[in-house]
Amino acid sequence: MDQQSPADAARDLVRRVAAGRRQLLARAVGLHRSTNLHICDATAGLGRDAALMAALGARVDCFERHAGVHAWLERFLTALPGDTRARIRLRHGDARELLGSGQWDVVYLDPMYTPSGKAALPRAHAQSLRAAVGSDHDADALLAPARAAARRRVVVKRAPRAPPLAGNSPMERMRGNSVRFDLYPPATAHDRIA
Repeated sequence: MDQQSPADAARDLVRRVAAGRRQLLARAVGLHRSTNLHICDATAGLGRDAALMAALGARVDCFERHAGVHAWLERFLTALPGDTRARIRLRHGDARELLGSGQWDVVYLDPMYTPSGKAALPRAHAQSLRAAVGSDHDADALLAPARAAARRRVVVKRAPRAPPLAGNSPMERMRGNSVRFDLYPPATAHDRIA
């Protein structure tokens, strides 16, 4: 599926970890302030962001619904350093159902970007993933269960000009050159009942 082997992807992690907790993803999820976070990566994909968060000290539960991607992730995890691998738990299933099974400090969502036709093609590994799983037509349905499962925040990775997930404006946006992170508060008790 991915043109890059799990072992090569694990080696790429070293480069990303070297950038430390000041990088945009780490700041978006809150790892620049606290390394003892329990994070749910509800759309694990190829696991690169989950591995980075775990390498920076978080405990990460990864959900992946596509059987082929889940199998690739299992191989990828075995290629990670032991301390990073020990902080990741992988589960196979649909995040909309699995999010009801617990609470996390942060719920991280990285739905498949919708191709715009105007920008350069995504990296080869992202193209391979899209070819294998298709688009995330149901991504908007993840926001409400993610907010219900989050204690501190929900972080949604988006393309810079993409509309907000489910049409809901975030409480904060963190922008980079090629990506944006939308931050949402957890659901209030009233939201959870409704």
